[in-house]
Amino acid sequence: MEHIIQLHIEKLPEGVYLATSDDVQGLVAQGRTIQETIEIARDVAKKLTQSPLRTTRRNAAPGSARAAYCY
Repeated sequence: MEHIIQLHIEKLPEGVYLATSDDVQGLVAQGRTIQETIEIARDVAKKLTQSPLRTTRRNAAPGSARAAYCY
């Protein structure tokens, strides 16, 4: 089963990308490229949502960059 979540992706001064999500509590992923970061975020989201302690939130910060991805 696939879910759609919003990812917030930002480029850090170190040159890597960091993804977080208000939809999946605890999701943090870092990669060298945007694509790698999305793939890592997908894997992290799967693991977090399969956890028995799963919780989600839907409130996004105003003005934040967001993208929806399936996992």
